Amino acid sequence: MTDRTQPCRLELNSENQGDMAREIERKFLIKGSAWRRAGAMRLCQGYLSSAKGRTVRVRTAGDKAYLTIKGMAVGATRPEFEYEIPCEDAKELLNLCEMPLIEKDRYRVEEGGVVWEIDEFLAENRGLIIAEVELESEDQPFTKPDWVGKEVTGDPRYFNSNLIKKPYTKW
Repeated sequence: MTDRTQPCRLELNSENQGDMAREIERKFLIKGSAWRRAGAMRLCQGYLSSAKGRTVRVRTAGDKAYLTIKGMAVGATRPEFEYEIPCEDAKELLNLCEMPLIEKDRYRVEEGGVVWEIDEFLAENRGLIIAEVELESEDQPFTKPDWVGKEVTGDPRYFNSNLIKKPYTKW
């Protein structure tokens, strides 16, 4: 039986940080419309915290909802923890989020052995279209389709958490 009277101790070091959940993602601008092959799913998301180095996001996607915590990115890699939550809870949490909420249509396109998620932003970020690809490692080779343009992975203007502070239509 676990002794519940003992405090939870946080002992992070370089040896155990490798066990954390990681997201390795690269972002690109889009050229043309050849990627519009599949139907889109409407996403609505907000940030309970958009602090640099740690964000807490609430997202609805179709009939599902998620709470996601992300840490500081190093290159294209950052810690990410995502949990499905009840849709009703997500709706309530979105009311507590920083405004404006991020609204976008997400398209999923399989090409070159990877899945590309293309986000077409709406409302205050209309006109912005970004393709993201999640990789197994930062040096994983992949082929960019013709419709993938300039890489913006390290450009903080394109972080969703920053688009609430300075929406694309105000650049």
